[in-house]
Amino acid sequence: MARVISHFRRKEDGAELIEMAIVTPLLLLLILGIVDFGFMFQRYVVLTNAAAEGARVSSLPGYGDGDVRTRVAEYATNGGITGVVTVDPIAVNLPGAGGVGSWPGRQVTVTYVYTFNYIGPIAAFFGSGPGGTVTLRSRATMRRQVP
Repeated sequence: MARVISHFRRKEDGAELIEMAIVTPLLLLLILGIVDFGFMFQRYVVLTNAAAEGARVSSLPGYGDGDVRTRVAEYATNGGITGVVTVDPIAVNLPGAGGVGSWPGRQVTVTYVYTFNYIGPIAAFFGSGPGGTVTLRSRATMRRQVP
């Protein structure tokens, strides 16, 4: 009987299957996390460019806040962002050359709430809140173009 037990202890049939069953979910979670953060970074890059585009339009004479919001929304939509994008254009004073004087400027802040597609539901399953969201915010400032 002792000989039979020692035979089964040395036999490793199926060990690879058990190791794969343990490692596969962790590997999938890692890959899905990389994909999700890649999508989030792409949205952030689009928001940064949308803020710069909004600041550019805002700095031109003859354009108002409505035009800025429209341009930012168009840019965000063309960049693949769906959902609510908040745009906040404000007037600012930029320092002049050598710290002497100031220039009128416009600053545009763009905000978007990104919901994780893959990691969020997994995190919610383990009790870390409703889905996993991150608020992405980008700001661009440009000097006002005076005619």
